[in-house]
Amino acid sequence: MADKPQSGELFGIPYNFERPSVGRLLSSYWQPGKGMLVTKPFGIGYTLNLANWRSWVVLLVAGVMLYLERSSRDGEASEESEPVEVVVDDD
Repeated sequence: MADKPQSGELFGIPYNFERPSVGRLLSSYWQPGKGMLVTKPFGIGYTLNLANWRSWVVLLVAGVMLYLERSSRDGEASEESEPVEVVVDDD
């Protein structure tokens, strides 16, 4: 039986299942002169290129959204502890 390829493209989406090395991991996340998305060093698809300023904007926005979501969840917990009166009107 023939060996399956460890890397390539399937339906236009890149994949790479070769054993990752530290050098390959670092060089794939930092590629100056490339776009915001680059192929992942291990796995399927794309990842952020940390050498591109747009990637840092995306990370900043995601971090702010996560912070706001967690802080709003903390505020809801204190409101839920109060009893709620429910009125059912039978017409």
